[in-house]
Amino acid sequence: MSLAPPEHAPATATATPAGRGTPTHTDRARPGRRRLLTRDSVPYLLITPAVLGFAIFKAYPIVSSLWISLTTGNGDSRHFAGIANYRRLLDDPLFWTALKNTALILVVQVPLMLGLALLVALALNSTKVRLRPLWRLGVFVPSLTGLVAAGVMFSVILNRDAGLLNWVLSLFGVDRVNWLGSPFWARVGVVLVITWHYTGYNAVMYLAGLQGIPRELYEAAMVDGAGPVRRFVSITLPQLRPILLLTVVLSTIGTLQLFDEPYVLTGGGPDNATLTVTMYLYNNGFKYFDFGYASAIAYALALIVSVLGILQVRLMGERR
Repeated sequence: MSLAPPEHAPATATATPAGRGTPTHTDRARPGRRRLLTRDSVPYLLITPAVLGFAIFKAYPIVSSLWISLTTGNGDSRHFAGIANYRRLLDDPLFWTALKNTALILVVQVPLMLGLALLVALALNSTKVRLRPLWRLGVFVPSLTGLVAAGVMFSVILNRDAGLLNWVLSLFGVDRVNWLGSPFWARVGVVLVITWHYTGYNAVMYLAGLQGIPRELYEAAMVDGAGPVRRFVSITLPQLRPILLLTVVLSTIGTLQLFDEPYVLTGGGPDNATLTVTMYLYNNGFKYFDFGYASAIAYALALIVSVLGILQVRLMGERR
């Protein structure tokens, strides 16, 4: 008896579902699309616009300004000059005046502002203060004011003849102060504007850090007999170290880049007493159109900011 199937018997085949085993005709027709849109490639496609934006609007200007800092001339007629602009920078007395003014404001204003911010944060964190949300809002509102608007407002407040501050001082028998016409008082006026504008911003950051400190630490210290000062030094400051470091670094960078407030208040005067590095950069770049020298000033400022930032992180960072 023969076991061979009859010749007219239909051949059987196992159907392969689409997407399994042998690819279908549709899958074979579009191999490129499947390779482009995969689980691994989609994240890169999503970040492509951000990368392109960074490359066009950040990376290219940085590299271009570095090249411009090594050239001299105006417009398209630029000539390679090596480090001539940086040598000029070292011999420029006006640059050193601007750097000295910026450093003076930094040394005075940053500790004053951060100290006041910490005191405000400690007060707002106290349970004895009523209407704390309202006070927190009031403290933070100045930081929402535009820098130019703040400068214009204080130019009116600090006016020698009709300013609000001199009027208040006159009630106590104090003579009028030439806030914006005297080199010393002009610097004081700039410090007042910056302190008013940013104290609340830093206070809110400190307040967030204070609220993150476990209450058990204070309760244990009180059981051991530690007083308020001891608790502040041994618990509050160490717990706030990361936020203190952040605010110090950000405040230092912001002060070294100071431009809007002195530009609106005094224009760099009187007698260049409030001329800052960024104002000097602006004058060279957009008044005298000396873009090569302005770019050299920008890179010198970036170097100063980097060095100070590294030093602050080394001095105030966590010690392991």
